[in-house]
Amino acid sequence: MIRVLLVDDHELFRASLRTRLDQEEGIAPVGEAGTGEQAVVKARALRPDVVLLDLVLPRRSGYDVIPDLLTASPSARVVVVSSQTRPSSVRQAIAAGARGYVAKRSSDAELIEAIRRVAAGECYVDPGLGAQLVLADDVPALAGTSERERDVLHLLALGYTNQEIGNKLYVSVRTVDTHRAHIMRKLGLGTRAELVLFALANGMIGAS
Repeated sequence: MIRVLLVDDHELFRASLRTRLDQEEGIAPVGEAGTGEQAVVKARALRPDVVLLDLVLPRRSGYDVIPDLLTASPSARVVVVSSQTRPSSVRQAIAAGARGYVAKRSSDAELIEAIRRVAAGECYVDPGLGAQLVLADDVPALAGTSERERDVLHLLALGYTNQEIGNKLYVSVRTVDTHRAHIMRKLGLGTRAELVLFALANGMIGAS
């Protein structure tokens, strides 16, 4: 069962989300919050698998709340559900620690897919927003990377550790470290958040 915490300052929107999730097999809303402060308290007490988080909250933005949520409940994964659809909003949320981003205008099916995939350890950005990222950025080409480097990039972006990647690809951790260093250098990336954004913008993760 995927346990979901709903965080939005509009009670009617939370009620709509709760009703929809109650109808979905294998997903259960376990709590609600209308502010960032309440969300952190609920996350610490309830230990949800997924937090659905609006970015526009009283007193503190969702961007600021994400790190505190992850500290309060380290195993939780944050999916932003927002009316803000600018590429910069997606980048900032992912950089803060969100693992998914869905526009409020998205379909119920899109939201459910985001919840399931993020709960399974993937990252997810809905198709329309992923396309905007590609159009907005001058994204470095993958042509200079090897097939094995692209495999490592994909698994890193999905959140696997170097040890887990080594086990999946039947190579040593040292080999994974080498591939990772080459990827970051070739693509001009400095952090894991930048790596995830690159993978999202290039269609390597996210919508299928």
